[in-house]
Amino acid sequence: MLQPALRDLRAPARSRLRIASVPSSHVYVRHLSPTGVDAVDDAVVRLADPSPSGRGTAQSKWWPPAMLDPGWIAQHADEFDVFHVHFGFDARTPAELRDVVDALREAGKPLVFTVHDLRNPHHTDRRPHDAQLGVLVPAADELITLTDGAAREIHRRWGRTALVVPHPHVVDLDVAAGIRRERAKRREPFRVGLHVKSLRACMDAEAILPGLVRAVRELPDAVLQVNGHRDVLEPGGDRYDARLAGLLAELGPAVDLRIHDFFTDDELWTYLGSLDASVLPYRHGTHSGWLEACRDLGTAIVAPTCGHYADQAPVHPYLLTETAYDEDSLVAAVRAAYDRPAPFADLAERRRQRDAIAAVHRDLYTRLVRE
Repeated sequence: MLQPALRDLRAPARSRLRIASVPSSHVYVRHLSPTGVDAVDDAVVRLADPSPSGRGTAQSKWWPPAMLDPGWIAQHADEFDVFHVHFGFDARTPAELRDVVDALREAGKPLVFTVHDLRNPHHTDRRPHDAQLGVLVPAADELITLTDGAAREIHRRWGRTALVVPHPHVVDLDVAAGIRRERAKRREPFRVGLHVKSLRACMDAEAILPGLVRAVRELPDAVLQVNGHRDVLEPGGDRYDARLAGLLAELGPAVDLRIHDFFTDDELWTYLGSLDASVLPYRHGTHSGWLEACRDLGTAIVAPTCGHYADQAPVHPYLLTETAYDEDSLVAAVRAAYDRPAPFADLAERRRQRDAIAAVHRDLYTRLVRE
Protein backbone atom coordinates (compact mmCIF):
# COMPACT_ATOMS: atom_id res chain seq x y z
CA MET A 1 0.00 0.00 0.00
CA LEU A 2 1.14 3.54 -0.66
CA GLN A 3 1.64 5.86 2.27
CA PRO A 4 -1.44 8.05 2.95
CA ALA A 5 0.72 11.11 2.40
CA LEU A 6 1.51 9.89 -1.09
CA ARG A 7 -2.12 9.49 -2.02
CA ASP A 8 -2.60 13.20 -1.34
CA LEU A 9 -0.08 14.05 -4.05
CA ARG A 10 -2.30 12.82 -6.86
CA ALA A 11 -3.83 15.45 -9.11
CA PRO A 12 -4.44 15.68 -12.88
CA ALA A 13 -1.27 16.42 -14.79
CA ARG A 14 -1.35 19.76 -16.66
CA SER A 15 1.06 18.87 -19.46
CA ARG A 16 3.57 16.28 -20.49
CA LEU A 17 6.60 16.12 -18.26
CA ARG A 18 10.01 15.30 -19.71
CA ILE A 19 12.18 13.25 -17.38
CA ALA A 20 15.89 12.59 -17.75
CA SER A 21 15.81 9.23 -16.00
CA VAL A 22 19.07 7.48 -15.17
CA PRO A 23 18.46 5.01 -16.71
CA SER A 24 15.14 4.82 -18.57
CA SER A 25 15.42 1.29 -19.98
CA HIS A 26 15.74 -0.56 -16.65
CA VAL A 27 12.64 -2.68 -15.96
CA TYR A 28 11.94 -0.87 -12.68
CA VAL A 29 11.91 2.50 -14.45
CA ARG A 30 9.82 1.22 -17.38
CA HIS A 31 7.19 0.08 -14.89
CA LEU A 32 6.89 3.56 -13.42
CA SER A 33 4.64 4.29 -16.38
CA PRO A 34 0.96 3.37 -16.02
CA THR A 35 -0.42 0.17 -17.55
CA GLY A 36 -2.58 0.35 -20.64
CA VAL A 37 -1.42 3.85 -21.61
CA ASP A 38 0.19 4.43 -24.99
CA ALA A 39 3.51 6.21 -24.66
CA VAL A 40 2.32 9.15 -26.78
CA ASP A 41 -0.61 9.70 -24.40
CA ASP A 42 1.33 9.35 -21.17
CA ALA A 43 1.64 12.48 -19.04
CA VAL A 44 5.29 11.56 -18.37
CA VAL A 45 7.84 10.93 -21.09
CA ARG A 46 11.28 9.63 -20.17
CA LEU A 47 14.19 10.45 -22.41
CA ALA A 48 15.78 7.41 -24.05
CA ASP A 49 19.13 6.37 -22.65
CA PRO A 50 21.98 7.91 -24.62
CA SER A 51 24.50 5.29 -25.61
CA PRO A 52 27.80 5.55 -23.71
CA SER A 53 29.52 6.45 -26.98
CA GLY A 54 27.09 9.32 -27.53
CA ARG A 55 25.85 7.83 -30.81
CA GLY A 56 22.12 7.18 -30.86
CA THR A 57 20.41 5.25 -28.09
CA ALA A 58 20.75 1.77 -26.68
CA GLN A 59 17.82 0.48 -24.68
CA SER A 60 19.69 -2.49 -23.25
CA LYS A 61 23.20 -0.99 -23.01
CA TRP A 62 23.13 2.17 -20.94
CA TRP A 63 26.27 1.64 -18.90
CA PRO A 64 27.96 3.90 -17.93
CA PRO A 65 25.11 6.45 -17.88
CA ALA A 66 25.91 9.23 -20.31
CA MET A 67 23.41 11.56 -18.57
CA LEU A 68 25.53 11.66 -15.42
CA ASP A 69 27.84 14.23 -16.92
CA PRO A 70 27.83 18.03 -16.53
CA GLY A 71 28.48 18.45 -20.24
CA TRP A 72 25.47 16.33 -21.19
CA ILE A 73 23.28 18.27 -18.75
CA ALA A 74 24.38 21.64 -20.12
CA GLN A 75 23.90 20.51 -23.72
CA HIS A 76 20.46 18.95 -23.17
CA ALA A 77 18.97 21.10 -20.40
CA ASP A 78 16.22 22.37 -22.70
CA GLU A 79 15.08 18.79 -23.37
CA PHE A 80 14.07 17.76 -19.83
CA ASP A 81 12.15 19.14 -16.86
CA VAL A 82 13.33 16.86 -14.04
CA PHE A 83 16.49 14.80 -13.56
CA HIS A 84 15.79 11.48 -11.79
CA VAL A 85 18.63 9.20 -10.67
CA HIS A 86 18.01 5.49 -10.00
CA PHE A 87 21.07 3.40 -10.87
CA GLY A 88 24.49 3.71 -12.42
CA PHE A 89 26.01 6.46 -10.30
CA ASP A 90 28.64 4.04 -9.00
CA ALA A 91 30.35 4.81 -12.34
CA ARG A 92 31.05 8.32 -11.00
CA THR A 93 33.28 9.52 -8.18
CA PRO A 94 31.82 11.71 -5.43
CA ALA A 95 33.59 14.72 -6.97
CA GLU A 96 32.03 13.96 -10.35
CA LEU A 97 28.61 13.62 -8.74
CA ARG A 98 29.06 17.03 -7.10
CA ASP A 99 29.76 18.42 -10.56
CA VAL A 100 26.52 16.82 -11.81
CA VAL A 101 24.59 18.43 -8.94
CA ASP A 102 26.18 21.81 -9.68
CA ALA A 103 25.28 21.50 -13.37
CA LEU A 104 21.65 20.78 -12.49
CA ARG A 105 21.57 23.80 -10.17
CA GLU A 106 23.07 25.97 -12.88
CA ALA A 107 20.42 24.74 -15.34
CA GLY A 108 17.62 25.21 -12.80
CA LYS A 109 16.56 21.55 -12.97
CA PRO A 110 15.26 19.65 -9.91
CA LEU A 111 16.94 16.42 -8.86
CA VAL A 112 14.98 13.37 -7.70
CA PHE A 113 16.91 10.42 -6.27
CA THR A 114 15.34 7.01 -5.66
CA VAL A 115 17.44 5.27 -3.02
CA HIS A 116 17.34 1.66 -4.14
CA ASP A 117 20.55 0.59 -2.44
CA LEU A 118 21.83 1.78 0.90
CA ARG A 119 24.50 -0.92 0.67
CA ASN A 120 25.73 -1.69 -2.83
CA PRO A 121 25.37 -5.45 -3.50
CA HIS A 122 28.29 -5.38 -5.94
CA HIS A 123 30.80 -3.89 -3.48
CA THR A 124 32.77 -5.65 -0.78
CA ASP A 125 33.82 -2.32 0.75
CA ARG A 126 30.82 -0.14 1.56
CA ARG A 127 32.76 3.14 1.77
CA PRO A 128 32.70 4.13 -1.94
CA HIS A 129 28.91 3.77 -2.12
CA ASP A 130 28.48 5.60 1.16
CA ALA A 131 30.52 8.50 -0.23
CA GLN A 132 28.36 8.64 -3.37
CA LEU A 133 25.19 8.57 -1.29
CA GLY A 134 26.70 11.33 0.81
CA VAL A 135 26.57 13.57 -2.26
CA LEU A 136 23.22 12.57 -3.76
CA VAL A 137 21.02 12.18 -0.67
CA PRO A 138 21.64 15.69 0.76
CA ALA A 139 21.52 17.32 -2.69
CA ALA A 140 18.28 15.80 -4.00
CA ASP A 141 15.20 18.01 -4.11
CA GLU A 142 13.11 14.90 -3.40
CA LEU A 143 14.02 11.43 -2.17
CA ILE A 144 12.11 8.22 -2.83
CA THR A 145 12.78 4.78 -1.42
CA LEU A 146 10.97 1.44 -1.48
CA THR A 147 10.39 0.49 2.15
CA ASP A 148 9.67 2.04 5.53
CA GLY A 149 12.84 0.47 6.90
CA ALA A 150 14.99 2.13 4.26
CA ALA A 151 13.24 5.46 4.91
CA ARG A 152 14.07 5.18 8.61
CA GLU A 153 17.70 4.43 7.79
CA ILE A 154 17.86 7.45 5.46
CA HIS A 155 16.43 9.68 8.17
CA ARG A 156 18.83 8.29 10.75
CA ARG A 157 21.89 8.75 8.53
CA TRP A 158 21.10 12.06 6.85
CA GLY A 159 18.11 13.58 8.66
CA ARG A 160 16.09 13.55 5.43
CA THR A 161 12.57 12.27 4.77
CA ALA A 162 12.04 9.98 1.80
CA LEU A 163 8.70 9.17 0.22
CA VAL A 164 8.04 5.45 0.46
CA VAL A 165 6.77 4.09 -2.85
CA PRO A 166 6.72 0.29 -3.26
CA HIS A 167 8.49 -1.60 -6.03
CA PRO A 168 6.24 -2.22 -9.04
CA HIS A 169 5.89 -5.64 -10.62
CA VAL A 170 8.88 -6.93 -12.60
CA VAL A 171 7.42 -9.67 -14.79
CA ASP A 172 4.94 -8.67 -17.50
CA LEU A 173 1.58 -9.36 -15.89
CA ASP A 174 0.21 -11.42 -18.77
CA VAL A 175 3.39 -13.51 -18.80
CA ALA A 176 3.13 -13.98 -15.02
CA ALA A 177 -0.49 -15.11 -15.34
CA GLY A 178 0.46 -17.69 -17.96
CA ILE A 179 3.32 -19.11 -15.89
CA ARG A 180 1.04 -19.32 -12.85
CA ARG A 181 -1.51 -21.29 -14.86
CA GLU A 182 1.16 -23.74 -15.98
CA ARG A 183 2.53 -24.26 -12.48
CA ALA A 184 -0.98 -25.00 -11.19
CA LYS A 185 -1.03 -28.06 -13.47
CA ARG A 186 2.24 -29.51 -12.16
CA ARG A 187 2.52 -32.30 -9.66
CA GLU A 188 6.18 -32.31 -8.72
CA PRO A 189 8.34 -32.45 -5.59
CA PHE A 190 8.62 -29.24 -3.61
CA ARG A 191 11.47 -27.46 -5.38
CA VAL A 192 13.84 -25.15 -3.48
CA GLY A 193 16.05 -23.06 -5.77
CA LEU A 194 19.42 -21.36 -5.28
CA HIS A 195 20.80 -19.39 -8.21
CA VAL A 196 24.55 -18.75 -8.22
CA LYS A 197 24.57 -16.33 -11.12
CA SER A 198 27.70 -14.37 -11.92
CA LEU A 199 28.46 -13.89 -8.29
CA ARG A 200 27.82 -10.52 -6.70
CA ALA A 201 29.99 -9.47 -3.81
CA CYS A 202 27.00 -9.82 -1.51
CA MET A 203 26.33 -13.49 -2.32
CA ASP A 204 27.58 -16.30 -0.10
CA ALA A 205 26.16 -19.47 -1.59
CA GLU A 206 29.04 -21.52 -0.17
CA ALA A 207 28.06 -20.65 3.40
CA ILE A 208 24.40 -21.62 3.11
CA LEU A 209 24.61 -24.68 0.84
CA PRO A 210 25.17 -27.24 3.64
CA GLY A 211 22.18 -25.81 5.52
CA LEU A 212 20.01 -25.96 2.41
CA VAL A 213 20.96 -29.60 1.85
CA ARG A 214 20.02 -30.36 5.45
CA ALA A 215 16.75 -28.42 5.17
CA VAL A 216 15.64 -30.21 2.03
CA ARG A 217 16.63 -33.64 3.39
CA GLU A 218 14.33 -33.05 6.36
CA LEU A 219 11.33 -32.38 4.09
CA PRO A 220 9.25 -35.14 2.48
CA ASP A 221 9.27 -35.08 -1.31
CA ALA A 222 11.56 -32.07 -1.79
CA VAL A 223 14.43 -31.21 -4.15
CA LEU A 224 17.26 -28.68 -3.91
CA GLN A 225 17.97 -27.23 -7.35
CA VAL A 226 21.11 -25.15 -7.84
CA ASN A 227 21.50 -23.17 -11.04
CA GLY A 228 24.79 -21.54 -11.94
CA HIS A 229 26.38 -19.68 -14.80
CA ARG A 230 29.21 -21.26 -16.73
CA ASP A 231 31.51 -18.34 -15.96
CA VAL A 232 31.23 -19.18 -12.24
CA LEU A 233 31.16 -22.98 -12.20
CA GLU A 234 33.26 -24.09 -15.18
CA PRO A 235 37.09 -23.87 -15.25
CA GLY A 236 38.23 -21.06 -17.48
CA GLY A 237 35.18 -18.94 -16.72
CA ASP A 238 35.79 -15.25 -16.10
CA ARG A 239 34.52 -15.58 -12.52
CA TYR A 240 35.30 -19.23 -11.88
CA ASP A 241 34.89 -20.09 -8.20
CA ALA A 242 36.86 -23.29 -7.60
CA ARG A 243 35.72 -23.66 -3.99
CA LEU A 244 32.04 -23.34 -4.82
CA ALA A 245 32.37 -25.67 -7.81
CA GLY A 246 34.21 -28.17 -5.62
CA LEU A 247 31.55 -28.01 -2.90
CA LEU A 248 28.80 -28.64 -5.43
CA ALA A 249 30.74 -31.61 -6.81
CA GLU A 250 31.09 -33.04 -3.28
CA LEU A 251 27.35 -32.68 -2.66
CA GLY A 252 26.69 -34.80 -5.74
CA PRO A 253 23.15 -36.21 -5.90
CA ALA A 254 22.03 -34.11 -2.92
CA VAL A 255 21.74 -31.25 -5.41
CA ASP A 256 19.99 -31.01 -8.76
CA LEU A 257 22.79 -28.97 -10.38
CA ARG A 258 22.14 -27.12 -13.62
CA ILE A 259 24.95 -25.14 -15.29
CA HIS A 260 24.07 -22.87 -18.18
CA ASP A 261 24.67 -19.53 -19.85
CA PHE A 262 22.84 -16.36 -18.80
CA PHE A 263 19.08 -16.70 -18.95
CA THR A 264 17.07 -14.47 -21.21
CA ASP A 265 14.22 -12.71 -19.41
CA ASP A 266 11.73 -15.31 -20.63
CA GLU A 267 14.01 -18.15 -19.51
CA LEU A 268 14.49 -16.50 -16.13
CA TRP A 269 10.74 -16.13 -15.55
CA THR A 270 10.16 -19.77 -16.57
CA TYR A 271 12.90 -20.87 -14.18
CA LEU A 272 11.60 -18.84 -11.24
CA GLY A 273 8.06 -20.02 -11.94
CA SER A 274 9.25 -23.64 -11.76
CA LEU A 275 10.39 -23.18 -8.15
CA ASP A 276 8.26 -23.39 -5.03
CA ALA A 277 10.79 -21.34 -3.06
CA SER A 278 13.78 -19.22 -4.08
CA VAL A 279 16.57 -18.63 -1.55
CA LEU A 280 18.41 -15.30 -1.57
CA PRO A 281 22.02 -15.88 -0.36
CA TYR A 282 22.84 -12.23 0.37
CA ARG A 283 25.09 -11.10 3.22
CA HIS A 284 24.35 -7.45 2.48
CA GLY A 285 22.04 -5.40 0.29
CA THR A 286 18.87 -3.36 0.60
CA HIS A 287 16.06 -4.23 -1.83
CA SER A 288 15.59 -6.87 -4.52
CA GLY A 289 14.02 -7.00 -7.96
CA TRP A 290 14.50 -10.80 -7.90
CA LEU A 291 12.22 -10.88 -4.87
CA GLU A 292 9.56 -8.91 -6.76
CA ALA A 293 9.75 -11.27 -9.75
CA CYS A 294 9.17 -14.20 -7.39
CA ARG A 295 6.09 -12.43 -6.03
CA ASP A 296 4.77 -11.95 -9.56
CA LEU A 297 5.21 -15.64 -10.34
CA GLY A 298 3.90 -17.05 -7.07
CA THR A 299 7.26 -18.33 -5.80
CA ALA A 300 7.93 -18.11 -2.06
CA ILE A 301 11.01 -16.15 -0.98
CA VAL A 302 13.50 -17.26 1.66
CA ALA A 303 15.37 -14.05 2.42
CA PRO A 304 18.21 -13.01 4.74
CA THR A 305 17.74 -10.65 7.66
CA CYS A 306 20.19 -8.10 6.25
CA GLY A 307 18.85 -5.14 4.29
CA HIS A 308 15.13 -4.42 4.08
CA TYR A 309 13.85 -7.48 2.20
CA ALA A 310 11.33 -8.40 4.88
CA ASP A 311 9.96 -4.85 4.67
CA GLN A 312 9.61 -5.15 0.92
CA ALA A 313 7.27 -8.16 0.80
CA PRO A 314 6.19 -11.24 2.76
CA VAL A 315 9.26 -13.47 3.06
CA HIS A 316 10.51 -16.37 5.15
CA PRO A 317 13.51 -14.79 6.93
CA TYR A 318 16.73 -16.43 8.11
CA LEU A 319 19.75 -14.94 9.85
CA LEU A 320 22.45 -13.96 7.37
CA THR A 321 24.43 -10.72 7.55
CA GLU A 322 28.00 -9.64 6.86
CA THR A 323 29.01 -10.90 10.31
CA ALA A 324 26.50 -13.61 11.26
CA TYR A 325 24.81 -16.73 9.93
CA ASP A 326 22.53 -19.19 11.68
CA GLU A 327 21.95 -22.50 9.87
CA ASP A 328 19.04 -23.49 12.10
CA SER A 329 17.16 -20.33 11.10
CA LEU A 330 17.68 -21.20 7.42
CA VAL A 331 16.34 -24.72 7.97
CA ALA A 332 13.33 -23.26 9.79
CA ALA A 333 12.72 -20.73 7.00
CA VAL A 334 12.73 -23.43 4.30
CA ARG A 335 10.40 -25.53 6.45
CA ALA A 336 8.08 -22.52 6.83
CA ALA A 337 8.04 -22.02 3.04
CA TYR A 338 7.12 -25.70 2.70
CA ASP A 339 4.40 -25.59 5.37
CA ARG A 340 3.07 -22.06 4.82
CA PRO A 341 3.84 -20.69 1.37
CA ALA A 342 3.90 -16.91 1.25
CA PRO A 343 0.68 -15.55 -0.28
CA PHE A 344 0.80 -14.89 -4.00
CA ALA A 345 0.77 -11.25 -5.05
CA ASP A 346 -2.64 -10.66 -6.62
CA LEU A 347 -1.95 -9.71 -10.25
CA ALA A 348 -4.94 -7.38 -10.47
CA GLU A 349 -3.66 -5.63 -7.37
CA ARG A 350 -0.19 -5.48 -8.93
CA ARG A 351 -1.73 -3.69 -11.91
CA ARG A 352 -3.51 -1.20 -9.64
CA GLN A 353 -0.34 -0.74 -7.63
CA ARG A 354 1.68 0.11 -10.74
CA ASP A 355 -0.88 2.70 -11.83
CA ALA A 356 -0.83 4.27 -8.35
CA ILE A 357 2.99 4.33 -8.38
CA ALA A 358 2.93 6.02 -11.79
CA ALA A 359 0.50 8.64 -10.46
CA VAL A 360 2.72 9.38 -7.47
CA HIS A 361 5.73 9.95 -9.72
CA ARG A 362 3.73 12.07 -12.15
CA ASP A 363 2.47 14.36 -9.42
CA LEU A 364 5.80 14.59 -7.67
CA TYR A 365 7.34 15.75 -10.96
CA THR A 366 4.46 18.18 -11.50
CA ARG A 367 4.93 19.73 -8.08
CA LEU A 368 8.68 20.10 -8.52
CA VAL A 369 8.29 21.80 -11.89
CA ARG A 370 5.67 24.20 -10.53
CA GLU A 371 7.84 25.07 -7.57
